[in-house]
Amino acid sequence: MPRLSNRRIAILTETGFEEVELTSPLQALQEAGATVQVVSPQQSTVRGMKDHEWSIEVPVDLNIAHANPDDFDGLLLPGGVFNPDQLRQNQQAIDFIKAFFKTGKPVAAICHGPQSLITAEVVKGRRLTSFPSIAVDLINAGAEWSDAEVVVDQGLVTSRNPGDLPAFNKKMVEEFAEGVHAGQHV
Repeated sequence: MPRLSNRRIAILTETGFEEVELTSPLQALQEAGATVQVVSPQQSTVRGMKDHEWSIEVPVDLNIAHANPDDFDGLLLPGGVFNPDQLRQNQQAIDFIKAFFKTGKPVAAICHGPQSLITAEVVKGRRLTSFPSIAVDLINAGAEWSDAEVVVDQGLVTSRNPGDLPAFNKKMVEEFAEGVHAGQHV
């Protein structure tokens, strides 16, 4: 597995993330040596969900109002139904996401996570996957959607659900290790 010891990764999330879609990629990134910070519109903690029930609380390292995308080498967007829906309504979060695409930095999004990418207007002409219930939304936004375990398109890594996490984590670490992708620019 490529080493990420010189990489800083942001996990952008709100309350209502799917627990394993944050904790599993976080562990993979840390094991690869990355410095990871949880960025959120919340001030102190965000709460996850597991099996449709509230679960763990995760400390917020950096409030979105103080987060500078230039300080990070990659972005992870975990899924969950509530999480991306709340992020989509926060202009600071959308601007944060857009900045990674403008600079060609790699982005990984799983399950419902790509919903935020629709609002950020960065999916047109891109190949990706997601939880099936948002496929039509992505297609209507101009994405080429496929029902695949993991899809990689010029630094954008997407997967469908928690069952895809092993493949998602592997490709996420690979793309974050590669760094800036010229084709990621929007």
